[in-house]
Amino acid sequence: MIHFNVPPATGDELVYLEQAIQSGKICGDGDFTRKCNSWMERRFHAQKVLLTTSGTTALDMAMILCGLQPGDEVILPSFTFSSTATAAVLVGAKLVFVDVRPDTMNIDETRIEQAITDRTRVIVAMHYAGVACEMDTIMDIARRHNLKVVEDAAQAVMATYKGRALGTIGDFGCYSFHETKNLSMGEGGALVINNSAYNEQAEILREKGTNRAKFFRGQVDKYTWVDFGDSYLPSELNAAYLWAQLQKADEINDDRMRSWEIYRRELEPLAQAGKVELPVVPQGCVHNAHMFYLKCRDLEERTALIAYMKEQGIQLVFHYIPLHSSPAGWKFGRFDGQDLYTTAESDRLVRLPMYYGLRPEDIEEVVHHLYAFYGVAR
Repeated sequence: MIHFNVPPATGDELVYLEQAIQSGKICGDGDFTRKCNSWMERRFHAQKVLLTTSGTTALDMAMILCGLQPGDEVILPSFTFSSTATAAVLVGAKLVFVDVRPDTMNIDETRIEQAITDRTRVIVAMHYAGVACEMDTIMDIARRHNLKVVEDAAQAVMATYKGRALGTIGDFGCYSFHETKNLSMGEGGALVINNSAYNEQAEILREKGTNRAKFFRGQVDKYTWVDFGDSYLPSELNAAYLWAQLQKADEINDDRMRSWEIYRRELEPLAQAGKVELPVVPQGCVHNAHMFYLKCRDLEERTALIAYMKEQGIQLVFHYIPLHSSPAGWKFGRFDGQDLYTTAESDRLVRLPMYYGLRPEDIEEVVHHLYAFYGVAR
């Protein structure tokens, strides 16, 4: 079986895990956590980065730090993972879904302004497949309407928009290091804070409502409970695993990009024959090869393709069911405007195997059977 995903491993993870164990500190905010935070701050030119237990909890923190109150509204795409929405629901906000662009599957920036009401407080830009949303337009809308922008950059670590790392453009950015992501710590994520005014509040929120971070920096002689908080610190064991990945982040990224480019080159004739559509990367966007997807003619064809490829020992998978069509979507939100593309395009999209270490011969096997399914000679 050629699997859809294989969690990344560089070979050094056990070395750093052993070091973490021998250090005598395996709870959060030890040496490996600090090194991971600092690496991302330097690499992405981020004001401050805090590792979290998941991309979901990074989003939770971002929504809390945005100061959302019950009844406030958050504008977001419907074509996204549930975490994007539940973070807003956690603080009692109402969800306002808008349509996506059919080229990138990102939020349609031209649909945002018409969805703004006097209750709107936040716009969520989810960078699908590591390809940036149209951030200049989104940030301009946010400035004119005094709104916060949260970048759901769960899929976008190492990707950029006009030279800026995704996650560092809005007020807050949220990364994921789940086992399905380009860089992994099993379960984990990170919050990027792009305004230093939120640094102390974020540290308190992340540390169960205490000023423990200031205590360990020697800024107070004891720490105490000072505000609302939760426990968003990952274990040092998880951070040690991630540290091994960060040391080879460029190698991992380059490997995935090579696979992505092979898919693109080999499948271009299939697209030119009108059988499938390939991903679009707009000018000014540098993606991270998080995924390679195709768009089939319709849901029926996609279902048949997935079944056929499974018979050949190849795992293809579809992606999100639009949130606005789910029971929770009906309960917590509404769709603004027309659903021109969200449902129709999500029904057509199918993802190909993509992971660090994917062999060229396995890509060739995938491509061969795709051509066979569509009856096109190579």
